[in-house]
Amino acid sequence: MVENKVRARAENQCEMCASQTDLMVYEVPSSPTQGIDSTVLLCQTCESQITGESSVDTNHWRCLNEAIWSQVPAIQIVAWRMLKKLSAEPWAQDLIEMMYLDDEMQQWAQATQAEDGREPTRDSNGTALAAGDTVHLIKDLNVKGVSFTAKRGTAVRNISLSDNPAHIEGRVNGTRIVIIAAYTKKA
Repeated sequence: MVENKVRARAENQCEMCASQTDLMVYEVPSSPTQGIDSTVLLCQTCESQITGESSVDTNHWRCLNEAIWSQVPAIQIVAWRMLKKLSAEPWAQDLIEMMYLDDEMQQWAQATQAEDGREPTRDSNGTALAAGDTVHLIKDLNVKGVSFTAKRGTAVRNISLSDNPAHIEGRVNGTRIVIIAAYTKKA
């Protein structure tokens, strides 16, 4: 039985934060395989924040510092996805830069970026954008509220997605601005 194997692998503790209470088996969405390699053991706190049932507690996820080094693919995928959700935090950015996922794992990790029922955010070429991507502006943009124009070709690194799939957020000239995604091209 998969659950027994996962519990044995995890030594009956959450594979993200090491909690030993309220544990449950969680099947990682969009997995290319089934069974133990696509399943993790999570505590109620981690599971509810991963699925969006409760709001994300940024400090709780500092445990990912350990989880990113796991040899279990499902743990790596969950860690990568949570770090992407937390990409506004400098420590999360540092951890995601340290992670390495091969091409197949990267595809799995990015597979659920738009599974929440929302339309995915797309650049001018129709390419889906994910939090943490780098984009280039394809036209000069007048930035309201400050006295500069974001020039065509400017790289906007480590973007964040907004609730509106037509918009992204990023830093240009040290100022965080909202950008219409159709005016960008993924790098």
